[in-house]
Amino acid sequence: MARHTGADCRRCRREKMKLFLKGSKCESAKCPLESRPFPPGQHGRGRPKETEYLLQLREKQKAKRTYGVLEKQFSKYYVEANRRTGKTGEELLKILESRLDNVVYRAGFAKSRDMARQLVKHGHFKVNGRKVDIPSFLVTPKDIIEVRPKSVEMTPFVVARAEAGEKIIPAWLEPIPSKMKILVHNLPERQVIDTQVQEQLIVELYSK
Repeated sequence: MARHTGADCRRCRREKMKLFLKGSKCESAKCPLESRPFPPGQHGRGRPKETEYLLQLREKQKAKRTYGVLEKQFSKYYVEANRRTGKTGEELLKILESRLDNVVYRAGFAKSRDMARQLVKHGHFKVNGRKVDIPSFLVTPKDIIEVRPKSVEMTPFVVARAEAGEKIIPAWLEPIPSKMKILVHNLPERQVIDTQVQEQLIVELYSK
């Protein structure tokens, strides 16, 4: 499966905001964005002309990098969102939020989406009793996600249980750390998605 292999912190610097790709490092003084709050590269300190297209492109890149999705898959998500009856931008974010790796991260079972993606790919989770090792698997309301019994004593999950309650969990999810389960009550509406992206600019970009 194709994936980004470059430095995560460069992606945050390129967007000039924290995308929280490195877990606890993003909240510490070690975050490169704290000392170098400008894009990487020799022209990073320059001020490129902010055209309408550039603003739209940056919002798309920001969404892709936040959720760890590459261009081809992101385009497919947009096509699917455009088919749905709601607002295309909001439906796009709803699709991204319902990815299994994002749900694992949101529920506090992983420090970052990258970590959640790896845990899912290694087959540590079941959805409704069936093993799922596809990070892009889309959950639906009433789904029950659980860590496989043979994996519950692995270090990431031991840490997740120990730190339960320290992270704010969105209301549409209900993690049960003692049983290493996640209940999906519904899919999130736009007002409860805290991703800092202007989805309408993404729609405008794809509509050209």
